[in-house]
Amino acid sequence: MPHRFSRTELVIGTNGLHRLQNSTVAVFGLGGVGSYTAEALARSGVGHLVLIDKDVVDITNINRQIPALTSTIGRPKVDVMAERIADINPDCQVDKKQMFFLKDTEHDIFTIQFDYVADAIDTLSAKIHLVELCKARAIPIASSMGAANKTDPSQFRVMDISETSVDPIARVMRRELRKRGMDQGLKVVCSLETPANTHEEIKLSLIPAKEDKEIPLSSKAANPPGSLAFVPSVAGLILASIVITDLLHQH
Repeated sequence: MPHRFSRTELVIGTNGLHRLQNSTVAVFGLGGVGSYTAEALARSGVGHLVLIDKDVVDITNINRQIPALTSTIGRPKVDVMAERIADINPDCQVDKKQMFFLKDTEHDIFTIQFDYVADAIDTLSAKIHLVELCKARAIPIASSMGAANKTDPSQFRVMDISETSVDPIARVMRRELRKRGMDQGLKVVCSLETPANTHEEIKLSLIPAKEDKEIPLSSKAANPPGSLAFVPSVAGLILASIVITDLLHQH
């Protein structure tokens, strides 16, 4: 009898589908990349998803993020995505963690045994720490590098972090992971495209005014990146494909 994953089962077989249904995957970050990763995992039949994101939907998210709609502005992204996933697959267990991934919060997140971690975090320090933590716990992880200020989605590739070149985020990740003796062995989605220059006059209009002069703006707020609907979405789908492929081949 046909079911919601019949077309998936045709490709990966019944045993493969059961493996996904019995897998737990954490998605860190539900922005332009991570929201597409989470949805693709849900539509692939993963049975347990843990969604980690502190943010609420902002009007500037609408151009590229799945949870971002006019009707959802101001709502937590984890809530919107959890509702959407429940409509895709009511049998998928979704744990929501509306928090930043920090050393202070990692214990609240890693109370669950993950079969795989998908990293779509924006903050470099958090990305690096997440990789360290997963490596220490022998949890498979795949990480997305930069999708901002890119225009050609066909330039994304799956590679080891040691093979990356022009991407600014990957450059810092390589350097910092090398210091920690982990300069190889991290599977990443990375673009071969050099980031485009953004329109400075428009960027200035997006920088929020500081109410507290003593608190510096975050790097993202002070230097807002540009993004197109069809770029981070592709990176997110590729990231999901890595997770699914590796889960199906785990012994």
